[in-house]
Amino acid sequence: MAAQAVTLLREVARLEAPLEELRALQSVVHAVPLHELREQAAELRLGPLFSLLNENNREQTALCVSILERLLQAVGPVHVARNLRVDLQRGLTHPDDSVKTLTLSQIGRIVENSEAVTEILNNTELLKQIVYCIGGENLSVAKAAIKSLSRISLTQAGLEALFESNLLDDLKNVMKTNDIVRYRVYELIIEISSVSLESLNYCTTSGLVTQLLRELTGEDVLVRATCIEMVTSLAYTHHGRQYLAQEGVIDQISNIIVGADSDPFSGFYLPGFVKFFGNLAVMDSPQQICERYPVFLEKVFEMADSQDPTMIGVAVDTVGILGSSVEGKQVLQKTGTRFEHLLTRIGYQAKNASTELKTRCLDAVSSLLYLSPEQQTDDFLRMAESWFASLSQDSLELFRGISNQPFPELHCAALKVFTMLSLF
Repeated sequence: MAAQAVTLLREVARLEAPLEELRALQSVVHAVPLHELREQAAELRLGPLFSLLNENNREQTALCVSILERLLQAVGPVHVARNLRVDLQRGLTHPDDSVKTLTLSQIGRIVENSEAVTEILNNTELLKQIVYCIGGENLSVAKAAIKSLSRISLTQAGLEALFESNLLDDLKNVMKTNDIVRYRVYELIIEISSVSLESLNYCTTSGLVTQLLRELTGEDVLVRATCIEMVTSLAYTHHGRQYLAQEGVIDQISNIIVGADSDPFSGFYLPGFVKFFGNLAVMDSPQQICERYPVFLEKVFEMADSQDPTMIGVAVDTVGILGSSVEGKQVLQKTGTRFEHLLTRIGYQAKNASTELKTRCLDAVSSLLYLSPEQQTDDFLRMAESWFASLSQDSLELFRGISNQPFPELHCAALKVFTMLSLF
């Protein structure tokens, strides 16, 4: 059947309007095992199929895309990079998003291959078109472009191609399309920055990281909410945290939380800012973070007493994250009656909130109660037991009732809590 596919490809190449042949070819290529197509790879002339994409015929385009998706799997990425570069460039500017998606999937294969990727790095025009795909309306196309550029930037040559050429200007031009596209570019920059200190240095030299941080600490509350997610991603890396600390960004975020009480719109960004410190505490030292930025824990307690489910959820999640380590447990224990009150609030929400928030409460409780075998000293076990007792007047009955509710997610979460209780 693979030979039949080759014959039909030749037929398609001879005809001006080969719809019938394309339909037949589509059926054949999807029926032939991939290993048989690979055996015929040298005979697969794909140029005519790419040429047919340039004609304004929707069915023809759809057929060609379907056929190419299959046949290109039989062709190696090096061959694609060397012999179909012009077709790839055209594909990235095609008005039909399915063609762009097909093209970017092939570029994705190329950038994963150390030999093939050099062909792309030497093709400035192709790189430029990938950059401009970030600015398109189709999110999946933009995401594929971001992924390819991020992968290219894993090498020194890729970093130089993106940041030491006109491509940087293209990237900045794309950012001007609209707010959504600007955030997509920031997403790319943070992905690249997170790889290594060297990558971060390239990104900071470009000015784009500074621009993102300026927006984070600016006056637009919605922009703050979006930017803090990206900055939190950077903070997952050691070099990223060091950079944020050196630039005073962490202090600025803390100061914004301090001033949040007088900002009627703080609800838009506070959850993200508190999550940022929660992750920071886990990755560094809960004690150091809570001592240096006392407003963080103070805000967590405030949010737990809120009537807003979003704020309560963030407080519960953050307490669970903090209490996942022994050091974090000790920090919480030192707050005394305030933490006891917070536990009572968690118990109340576990009984009365929505199923989603109940589950989050149970996850936080199991995290707080967890002790590894070497941590199961008399002092820690007593502390955990007292925390469990603070959740409700009859905590065991509370969790027994929750476990009887007809929701699998609650069953699983309650089971985790009962597993922790078996330690006492």
